Amino acid sequence: MSGLKLAIWDVDGTLVDSRETIHNIMVEAFGLSGLTPPEYDATRRIVGLSLHEACAQLAPAASADDIEKLVTDYRNSWVRARSQPGFSQPLYDGALETLEALRAEGWLIAMATGKTRRGIASLFELHQLEHFFDTIWCADDGPGKPNPYMVEQAMGALGAAPHESLMIGDAIHDISMGRAAGVYTHGVSWGFGAAHELKEAGAHEVHHDFSTLRNSLIAFDPKPRP
Repeated sequence: MSGLKLAIWDVDGTLVDSRETIHNIMVEAFGLSGLTPPEYDATRRIVGLSLHEACAQLAPAASADDIEKLVTDYRNSWVRARSQPGFSQPLYDGALETLEALRAEGWLIAMATGKTRRGIASLFELHQLEHFFDTIWCADDGPGKPNPYMVEQAMGALGAAPHESLMIGDAIHDISMGRAAGVYTHGVSWGFGAAHELKEAGAHEVHHDFSTLRNSLIAFDPKPRP
């Protein structure tokens, strides 16, 4: 089959503004584990990695047992946070409209996220987005970012070729994953990654608002690239 168009989306920092929540939960987890909490600039750089790898990068001197405890404390802190009244992960302005525009244009839509299935279920309780996604790949399914596994699985599940597919994300790990899978990459500067970092990671385009991203996606021509 030819002529498909597949948009593969990261979630945290791309569709959902979870910057403050993720950092606060990481700080809490470090405190529970008796470790010195990271600064936000350190936290933002590991978002998207597998949780074990992220914690190991944030606490390089910690033992394997300490990392396991930190991972457990982080997961438990998320459970507590989600149960609090008023818990929120707001969509970025323009996110919903962009998903609606892609669906109206006949796009296939996938998710490639470092969230767990439990985290995705929580997101769908907050925002009715599940119907937009034709396939969902996450931290529970296999190798995490920047390994190309999730992008490759999304393409395989929907029968799309690399030249018919795009990766959209806010972190260098999203861009590296997309490039490794051979797809065109869109970086967005409103999340965890800075624009210059996304460019240095190899993003084909970097966008600063959803309107320019949406226009670029709609104009995408899925032709094989040399």
